[in-house]
Amino acid sequence: MRTALAALALAGLVAGEAAAAPRSAGIKDPDTRSWFEIAEALAGDAMEGRDIGSPGYDRAAQVVADRFKAAGLKPAGDNGGWFQVFPVHESKVEAAELTISLANGRMATQRFLKDFSVRAADDLPRTVEAPVMWAAFCRPSDLAEARGKWVVCVASRRQGLTTSAERIANARSAGAAGLVQMDDPFFTIEPARWPAAYARTIAIADRPPASTGGFPVLTASVDAAEAMLGDTKRTERPLLGGQGRAAIPPFETGARMRAAFTVSSRDYTAKNVLAVLPGADPMLAAEHLVLSAHLDGYGFGEPVGGDSLYNGALDDAAYVGTLIRFADKHKGKPLRRSVVFAAFTGEEKGLLGARWFVDHPTVPKSSIVADINLDQLRPLFPLKILTQLAVDTTTLGTTAKAVAGAMGVRIQPDPEPERSLLTRADHYPFLQAGIPATGFIFGYEPGTEAERRYREWYEVRYHRPQDDLTQPMDFQAAGDFNRFLYKLAETVADADQKPKFIN
Repeated sequence: MRTALAALALAGLVAGEAAAAPRSAGIKDPDTRSWFEIAEALAGDAMEGRDIGSPGYDRAAQVVADRFKAAGLKPAGDNGGWFQVFPVHESKVEAAELTISLANGRMATQRFLKDFSVRAADDLPRTVEAPVMWAAFCRPSDLAEARGKWVVCVASRRQGLTTSAERIANARSAGAAGLVQMDDPFFTIEPARWPAAYARTIAIADRPPASTGGFPVLTASVDAAEAMLGDTKRTERPLLGGQGRAAIPPFETGARMRAAFTVSSRDYTAKNVLAVLPGADPMLAAEHLVLSAHLDGYGFGEPVGGDSLYNGALDDAAYVGTLIRFADKHKGKPLRRSVVFAAFTGEEKGLLGARWFVDHPTVPKSSIVADINLDQLRPLFPLKILTQLAVDTTTLGTTAKAVAGAMGVRIQPDPEPERSLLTRADHYPFLQAGIPATGFIFGYEPGTEAERRYREWYEVRYHRPQDDLTQPMDFQAAGDFNRFLYKLAETVADADQKPKFIN
């Protein structure tokens, strides 16, 4: 949101006078008010959405480092500093055109980012023109006639059907000219939304850049994909049935599609913000609990409702604020184990900062006992249920249940595993490395007002400019979660036994 909320003060935390008092001024609970003041600073317009490697991100990173220092933490980045810097390579589709010649002689066009997007890569072909066919789920049996053609298939996220990686591999193996993955309109638990912010691929630059191998991969809205099928889309027979688990067989459309792409690339550096609270117990201080949240956001992107700045207030500036508040509370009050505070970058581009830290830890990897990650949290309704990711994988689940139970909060496993939330946040690289890790989501009872608010957030605000500082929030619930996190982190850091995997 472009409202120029504030100018940064010396510490970068307190918003300057704006036309109206900041929203935090109306929060009664002192801890929650301080927490949201940090969110206002990090998600304010001055930070320009904190896109990875951007000047706005660098300003936000300095604010976080300054707050860590003020809380008495020690730097835990490279060479005794606050930052861990790593190289990244970016491929970006600057522009794309899509023109369809229909069987009846008419022409149709689709709008880049509003109707379709494309996976960016340095070697993306500049033009591709080929016939179009419907290919159902892009199973090998669906692709017998795919050679030399654009194939349109369903971007299913349902267990038992093809994954995106399988669809791409199958279409390439079949000799298709390109792939269009159509949104699944029945996947309503997290519906697809347009426009896309931009078409960029960012990867850690210690490995080869992203490659298409000359094979373009597009995503498209249902309307756009059906337009590609032209008059033979068989509107009298829906393409999908069985709530998206069935599709009509492949067919030729008689249409041709021409795609043209303008691609750029660049190399730059990204940085995590890392600090440590040294432990007080001579027997446990050499062990480290990691508390993490991601500082990066989307930055500027395709406008939605006239707004092009994706502030990322709840995703995830507010929960970097929770890390800072926990550090504030423990100034001069160390725990038994050491605690690493990690504000990661590049989460929105593939968990890049967390992956870099796990591969290049600034403390001995063998000393890291667990990661508790703060992301995917939406304090929109009272905190009565928490979904815990990997709840039954490690003893962090047992500890969290005890802490939550004392607060009258119920812990539940993920009720929607098809959304793959476990693999979409910064705890996941720790789990992959064999380190106990977890994350949390505000839970709800099905069919309640809480569920309606949760669904609405994903439909309207997720990765949108509308995830800003004015959005509806339940500040009592936000404060309750922060208190839960404080107690959980203290319990893990002070426990005689470190977390472990459950066989």
